[in-house]
Amino acid sequence: MASAFPPSSIRPILREVTTLLIARNETVSVAETAAGGIISASLLSVPGASKYYKGGLTLYTLDSRIQFAGWTEEAKKNYNGPNRDVVSGLARHVRERLSSTYCLSESGTAGPGPSGVSRERTPDFVALAVATDDGVMAEESITGMGGDREKNMVEFARLGLELLKKAIVNNGGSLEEGKM
Repeated sequence: MASAFPPSSIRPILREVTTLLIARNETVSVAETAAGGIISASLLSVPGASKYYKGGLTLYTLDSRIQFAGWTEEAKKNYNGPNRDVVSGLARHVRERLSSTYCLSESGTAGPGPSGVSRERTPDFVALAVATDDGVMAEESITGMGGDREKNMVEFARLGLELLKKAIVNNGGSLEEGKM
């Protein structure tokens, strides 16, 4: 019987990412919010994960970001929803703390309902970033899954792993802050 985890849509990119990390003797850490730990759990599901996985945080609340991700009360007060700046900051902070080659950060709105009026606060929006020695790659995406919370969470994880692959393949080149 085939395992239901990691989700089938994640398996191909997960194989590519973990193969690259192991072959290059590189490491990854994760700071995720709306994906709820799916990124970390997927990375850990591959035998030999201790060779490349340095650790991860599921920073679901703003208070958890203050406690574990270098946020201040001022940052919490000014928070307007997930965006490139938020995930770039999380990725830089967690990468530095865990001394990993890469840190993948995700923050989105999974649904089912909106958590505000801006595009960033409506279901199926996600912001992603990968921090490296050379800078940060960041992007924003719409999943097309509407308010389907579970599908959005899985798609946020898949999109994050896709961005991580881009960063790994590009490693050694210069990254322009916040750009793809």
